[in-house]
Amino acid sequence: MNRLKHFINIDDDLWNNWKWQISNYLSSYDDIKNLTNLSSSEVFALKNSNKFGTSISPYYSMHLNNNFIRKTIIPSKDEFINYKDEYVDPLGEEKNRVTPHIIHTYPDKILFLVTTFCATYCRYCTRSRIVSKPKFDNSNYNDSIEYIKKNKNIRDVLISGGDPLIMSDTSLEEILSKIRIISHVKIIRIGSKIPAVLPMRITDGLCKILNKYNVWLSLHFIHPDEIQPETIKACKKLSNAGISMISQTVLLKGVNDNKETLIKLFYLLLSINVKPYYLLQCDPIKGSKHFRTNIKKSIKLIQSLHSNISGVAVPQFVIDSPGGGGKIPIVSLKQIKQKGKKVIIEDFNENKYVYPDVS
Repeated sequence: MNRLKHFINIDDDLWNNWKWQISNYLSSYDDIKNLTNLSSSEVFALKNSNKFGTSISPYYSMHLNNNFIRKTIIPSKDEFINYKDEYVDPLGEEKNRVTPHIIHTYPDKILFLVTTFCATYCRYCTRSRIVSKPKFDNSNYNDSIEYIKKNKNIRDVLISGGDPLIMSDTSLEEILSKIRIISHVKIIRIGSKIPAVLPMRITDGLCKILNKYNVWLSLHFIHPDEIQPETIKACKKLSNAGISMISQTVLLKGVNDNKETLIKLFYLLLSINVKPYYLLQCDPIKGSKHFRTNIKKSIKLIQSLHSNISGVAVPQFVIDSPGGGGKIPIVSLKQIKQKGKKVIIEDFNENKYVYPDVS
């Protein structure tokens, strides 16, 4: 795979400039129509969707003709179908919002949302209610920093959004420096898909910042075809700079919901020093039914991995309980109870949550 013919004459210095990539992302029907043959469903969605924006970095557009990844970056009519058991905020984050930027669901961990923008928008995004929407005030994080300082039980800060690595080095370091001096914070993580969608963002300067503040990266990968030479180079640069990396993969129907694809992906991740960490059941965000897998199939899939590949390559399969109960590890069919099209799951406190299953 390589850059599309549309970009073939772009000077390499420009192409490898992450700021140029962001300035030239593809966001509309007019941007995309000349790059690939669009189906009638895709044309309709690109022309009419206003609930969740489209954004594809020029680099990641190499996957527009990939039968699997394409489904996750070009909108389709299926997004317009909303079922009553789907949610705008499936994880109940808003009820746990304690400052304009902080979601506090777990006792010792907070989610710090610092931006609403990504280099490429995933069509199954859990935060499509806020991602891509420029009505987010990131001018002042002082109230959030003060909240962390006052709550001494907070040991783990996960910085997310949007994608924090799309921010400038200066802005990112300002946030990291203020968090790192808080003595009770032991872990700082950043959730990002940048190595897959905008690998040129992984500069020497960024690596120095991440190393300086001892940041873990939680990287989002969904398919082995994302592990291109540029991504390999970016992850090895991070690894050589001493940055610890783990991955999270959303299980997606028709994209990666088979043993062979996942095995290939997880071993490729290990080869670039990224530990497979989470395999996530797709959250029931509105318009997501075409992406969600049957839970029994998901469990059997993770069980098949345990018996076929190294334990180091096997992530933990989790369901993020709808409503805000947090992530529940699933290892056995015995952990779920089927009631029609609903699946009942329990956390360690025996609290029950309902996940809308699909056939």
